[in-house]
Amino acid sequence: MKLSKVMMVTVLLGGVSLLGTGFTAKQEAGTPAALGESVGDSGEIRVPHNERLLLSTDEKWIAKEGHQSDLIRLQWTAGRAKPAIAWADENGIDKTAIISHDKANNPEQHDHKHISFETTMSPTGQYPNQLFTRLEIPYDTDISEIRTHSSNFNVMSGILRVAGETGTNRDLQFSVAGNDNETTPRWAVRADSSQEAGDNAGSDLQFVRYGDNGEAFDSALTMQRSSGNIGVGTDNPDTKLDVNGDKIRIREKHTPASSSEPCSQGQMAWDEQYVYVCVAKDSWKRTELSSW
Repeated sequence: MKLSKVMMVTVLLGGVSLLGTGFTAKQEAGTPAALGESVGDSGEIRVPHNERLLLSTDEKWIAKEGHQSDLIRLQWTAGRAKPAIAWADENGIDKTAIISHDKANNPEQHDHKHISFETTMSPTGQYPNQLFTRLEIPYDTDISEIRTHSSNFNVMSGILRVAGETGTNRDLQFSVAGNDNETTPRWAVRADSSQEAGDNAGSDLQFVRYGDNGEAFDSALTMQRSSGNIGVGTDNPDTKLDVNGDKIRIREKHTPASSSEPCSQGQMAWDEQYVYVCVAKDSWKRTELSSW
């Protein structure tokens, strides 16, 4: 069925109203749908099966002109209404949806103020087939803290990237969740704000630890991009391993079977009587320990 007559499209309360001519009367159950009201109390306007609504524009998105390019506008007209676009299965059961939440259903809860992408829970779980928010993007905020719920991200043969200008920290943060989606950091993997001044310097990699109050303690581990030096407890290591502390521990003891036991230069070991150092390939030397 082709629609040859001009129609106006107005979207109210998450439903689509088609105003114009060419409508049919309410359809009888089981009869093929024409452009008209559907059976039941849902108040739908139904487009014939396998037909499309094609909306097009050559207008720009300009606020002072009323955003004339917004071809579909979903508006809530009550404080807790939730305009939505939903996808249903062959039985008419909603399976996925994009929903705008301004206020929670429960007046005692905090305002939501986000758009959410929702899919159904497991049919055999605690909340079978219920739509559940998987991704939410807040609005009315200068920085939108995007959240996911009960979701895993898999990047297949691609890149998960955290980018920013040089001189800024770029963090991958691990936090604990609190009330009203508040989070308090515990660890961060960070490309730090050290300036990139050439010679591959700057933007060093750090592992930052936080206290219970969410304030950063220090960088427990730093790796310099320019040299590859690793600092433990220092963010300016000047050797391949620079430990800012008064002890280094090798937990397990080892006694080489002979001075020619296989080893790589620089390996170290200890037992109750000696400290052993591999000074060349397969060549150990030792120094005796004594009490004082």
